[in-house]
Amino acid sequence: MPKRVCCNLLPIPILVYHQIDQAPPKGAPFRSLYVSPAAFSRQMRWLSLLGYQGLSMSALMPYLRGERQGKVVGITFDDGYLNNLTNALPVLMRHGFSSTCYCVSQGLGQTNVWDREQGIAQTPLMDAVQVRQWVDGGQEVGAHTRTHVNLTACTDDLAEAEISLSKIELSACISERVEHFCYPYGHHRSNHVQMVQQAGFATATTTQRGRVSQGADLYQLPRVPVLRSTTLPVFWLKVATGYEDGRAA
Repeated sequence: MPKRVCCNLLPIPILVYHQIDQAPPKGAPFRSLYVSPAAFSRQMRWLSLLGYQGLSMSALMPYLRGERQGKVVGITFDDGYLNNLTNALPVLMRHGFSSTCYCVSQGLGQTNVWDREQGIAQTPLMDAVQVRQWVDGGQEVGAHTRTHVNLTACTDDLAEAEISLSKIELSACISERVEHFCYPYGHHRSNHVQMVQQAGFATATTTQRGRVSQGADLYQLPRVPVLRSTTLPVFWLKVATGYEDGRAA
């Protein structure tokens, strides 16, 4: 059965980023998933000034379980881009924030090949050494399958292997247990939730938009997307109000 949480009375936003870099030229596919380094720096500074603590999924767990209360924000990155290390890590360290980067275990040191057919620019992913640098900088690694597959298009055997082996491979890479999972593309079925649980993950995040409210399922956690177009006032709305709650993915 899915694990339910009994969290703070206040909903908890889990932010999701992809690339922290200058966006490609206008008209490029998925240009919205780029957040400039300057914008990211402003957002993290705003969180710090207003008394929020940016946390990785592991550090967020006591708040999700209702064991602690406070002004906290989960910070997550999908795919494991090298620009997360070069452009986001120094900002996170400056503010004493932690975060979770969901990496594709067989994609380390390669590019986002799963996007190639859609004409999306190929961008370097962190290699094994760089992933360990990320961890050494006080950040966390989560799993995003082995090859960034759409789980709903896989056989059950393949889906199970993509989920369980990504945990094993990434844990071996960083010599630490990888405890958190993210469904690629946000696509999953109920049996995939069971596979994530059986693989020993503590949480799984989705692309369902919203903050985590009381009674949420730890294995189908919603998140708050931060996009290239997210201005600082809209960022505040996303974090501090119900702006994202219940919105379609």
